Amino acid sequence: MLATTGPRRALRHEGDNPAVTGAGELAEFYERGYTRDPQAARNSRWRALGAVGKADHVIGLCTRATRRPRSILDVGCGDGALLCELRRRGFGERHDGVEIASAAVALARTRGLDAVELYDGEHLPAGAGEYDLGILSHVLEHVPDPAALLAETARACRAVVVEVPLEDNLSARRAAKREHAAEVGHLQRLSRDAVRAIVARAGPRLVGELEDPLPLAVHRFLASPSPPAQAQATAKWALRAGLHRVAPGTARRLFTVHYACLCLR
Repeated sequence: MLATTGPRRALRHEGDNPAVTGAGELAEFYERGYTRDPQAARNSRWRALGAVGKADHVIGLCTRATRRPRSILDVGCGDGALLCELRRRGFGERHDGVEIASAAVALARTRGLDAVELYDGEHLPAGAGEYDLGILSHVLEHVPDPAALLAETARACRAVVVEVPLEDNLSARRAAKREHAAEVGHLQRLSRDAVRAIVARAGPRLVGELEDPLPLAVHRFLASPSPPAQAQATAKWALRAGLHRVAPGTARRLFTVHYACLCLR
């Protein structure tokens, strides 16, 4: 990956994950995630569930900006779950993806998408402005230089939707949460201001934003199936959703919410 440039104070770094310090190591890290994960089936269901909310955010931001893209490039598309969800809803006509893990590319290619290619994590195999819309959904927190990847995506795409978890909060600073973030390859712990600074450094113009404290289905999925655990998950969702609705700034300081924005070249 390219070295981080520009001022670092907008970003909150937990320190480099030793397993993912460069482009080759990054690819190997995610290759293992798709080929040696004992919870592969459960994680596939998790990606499908997550794709529903991600598609809501992509479509919502584009609709607000009166943009109806025909060609879509999902950068870091994983197994193609988000592209499939967008296609299922009739959003876009051409659905392409790029991914650094060959195992994920192989999975995505079985889903009938228009094109899924392996790439090096830095340079997109696309001409300038080739796509109407690029998507970086839960990708920038995984890379050493988020601004560089966003700039490259904005080169190839006339508009870009970015989504990340805002993990610069009290809950995410707990040791168990930091350990989990490292396990899943998070290199950046971001705030909303940090993401805005990344967009400014990358060059595109930010034209729309939204936040999501996560739907009930996500909280229930992450809890054990026992009735007490499911009841606790429901109560946790109600508390967090209610707090985010009346005091979003306080909610962002206390726990992780998902943030998405639309950027134009």
